[in-house]
Amino acid sequence: MRRSALALLLMVAPLVALSAQVQRPDTTDHFIWLEDVNGDKAMSWVKAENAKTTDVLEKDPRFAGFYQSMLKMAQAQDRIPGVTFNGGKLYNFWRDSVHIRGLWRSTTLASYRTPKPVWTTVLDLDALAKRENANWVWQGFDCVPPAERRCLISLSDGGEDASTVREFDLVTRSFVPGAGGFSLPKGKQNVSWMGSDTLLVAREWTPGDVTASGYPFIIKRLVRGQPLSAAVEIFRGTKSDVSAGAGTFSDAAGRRVTVITRGVSFFESQAYIVRPHDIARLAMPLKSNLVAMLDGQLVVSLSEAWHAGATTIKSGGMASFSIATAMKTPDALAPVAIIEPGPRESVAGASPTLHHLLVGMTDNVKGRVLSFTRSADGNWHRKAIALPDNATTYVATVDSHSDVAFIGVTGFLNPTSIWLANTATAKASVLKSTPARFDASGLVVEQFEATSKDGTRIPYFITHPKTMKLDGQTPTILTAYGGFEVSNTPYYDQNAGKVWLTHGGALVLANIRGGSEFGPAWHEAGLKTKRQVIYDDFAAVAEDLIARKITSPRRLGIEGGSNGGLLMGVELNQHPDLWNAVQIAVPLLDMLRFEQIAAGASWVGEYGSVSNPDERAFLQSISPLHNLRPGVKYPTPLIWTTTKDDRVGPQHARKFAAKMAEMGLPYLYYEVIEGGHGSGANAIQQAHTTALGYVYFARQLMDGAAAIP
Repeated sequence: MRRSALALLLMVAPLVALSAQVQRPDTTDHFIWLEDVNGDKAMSWVKAENAKTTDVLEKDPRFAGFYQSMLKMAQAQDRIPGVTFNGGKLYNFWRDSVHIRGLWRSTTLASYRTPKPVWTTVLDLDALAKRENANWVWQGFDCVPPAERRCLISLSDGGEDASTVREFDLVTRSFVPGAGGFSLPKGKQNVSWMGSDTLLVAREWTPGDVTASGYPFIIKRLVRGQPLSAAVEIFRGTKSDVSAGAGTFSDAAGRRVTVITRGVSFFESQAYIVRPHDIARLAMPLKSNLVAMLDGQLVVSLSEAWHAGATTIKSGGMASFSIATAMKTPDALAPVAIIEPGPRESVAGASPTLHHLLVGMTDNVKGRVLSFTRSADGNWHRKAIALPDNATTYVATVDSHSDVAFIGVTGFLNPTSIWLANTATAKASVLKSTPARFDASGLVVEQFEATSKDGTRIPYFITHPKTMKLDGQTPTILTAYGGFEVSNTPYYDQNAGKVWLTHGGALVLANIRGGSEFGPAWHEAGLKTKRQVIYDDFAAVAEDLIARKITSPRRLGIEGGSNGGLLMGVELNQHPDLWNAVQIAVPLLDMLRFEQIAAGASWVGEYGSVSNPDERAFLQSISPLHNLRPGVKYPTPLIWTTTKDDRVGPQHARKFAAKMAEMGLPYLYYEVIEGGHGSGANAIQQAHTTALGYVYFARQLMDGAAAIP
């Protein structure tokens, strides 16, 4: 783009924003009937919209190739089988073209280290679904220590968050039959082992026993052989909480402790320790979480500073305290710092092996993994695991019975690899690598910074062809999330590489505020009524891309899902002239009713509440549904969601599309009939949805571009 055109663009953007402030948003809800998720009228509308959209995108000559390519990669036999240590074996859940729903299977570490591990099938989910005439989707397993033979398996109907929970025996490879096995019917529930014959269960015990967010707040103890009706209540939160649940921590020495977490808001919780004769609250900060146990110590992740007597541990760090101390004096825990990150660092989780604690972190959005050892004086000492630099690293799984761990390493141009690490020596070596899914030899990754409206530096990564000309003509997709303390780090996107990057396109990942790339403060900067900085950050990255002549509004598209879908809706409204494509996935878009839809009430800590006048005024000012304006030339968005999404809900996307239709605005809408809070319940559905998205971007951004295949 020429300088004069860029100057004009930057002049127009503030005028659009000013117009939005002056014009009162339309808060009339003509489309509340679309909130009846499975209603006949609503589903007839969905099917009609799906037909219109697929008639456009599936008939594009690129669709079949995109879809087949993505499905082939998703079901490839040479993928790395992700595993979890359990009871001396490695367990994997595997889907392919034959096992659509999936196989739960096991192998040994020795076999896994070979090029072709020998697997034993533990549970065939396709066969189970056929036998029970059910639409089962795997949601995971939890086995009771120390033997880890008996497991709780969670299964979802079509991908919902709600699940059924059934006990499974790993030796007999079958569900435990009759009254001798635990079986909990469908619900949004938290279930954990308290002992080999005892569960702690939080669920909707009687109709209405849920919070405004739709989650349980009453915890009961259920003993093997008892019906649910005989479970004994041990803890009760309130309906104004977000949720309540329980978990039991254990270590290699056989110590065990059960902890109850009462979520008073999305980011604030109270922790209680279960003692022999009572339950006592632990004197921890509200913005903290118990994440692990090692050597008789409970490990705490901090999103606010912990002031304990003369000791202060910084926000964003990790600390530990003794279980023995917690049992005796829960109001005086005497915490010890494990790690306190610097201003451009962020801590991301902790996992215990037999003797060491692995902690993941980022340094300027680049991954690190540290191994911590607790010395006799109670202090923690660290070693850095030897891993590649300039990559995303994460702890994939750890063995609590040894000092072995698997660490994942990935990057925009580097296929994911799994490294076998010794947490005692801090040494690691490549164990398995994903074959390259696209030719990256002609591509390069760079990291730049944009300056947001308030002067804050916003880093972003761009992956692009080495031959890219700075003429503003590169088709570019920009993405971000910007919320809930979630960090966006580099990752290997085989779909984007195959159908976008190697066809002349560029990808941009923006590390805007609202996430945790630089710790809790980066998140808190955009909470509630301060949220406009998140949207300003994203626009600043777009303007920086244009100023560098990497792309132009004609060739720039954006995408985001969930909270990122809200981001897309806001950007569509606030800067319709900055992009030519906007993909809005499983989004929040009605910010005046989000608390009344699905689990929306749980996110008041992030967004604020319409019950607060100041917060309502801000939510009304940014709510995408209420800020569509007649007479504005919007790019044609692709809006998609799933019927089975019981977290955000399809209601937001439906109503937004219906309002665009009422206003005569162009749009495309697609709804996966199942799939939960994602793009589908299996690889076939996921590849289909993803292919629709890339066909959309190709049509909007690549068509008509010179030198683009």
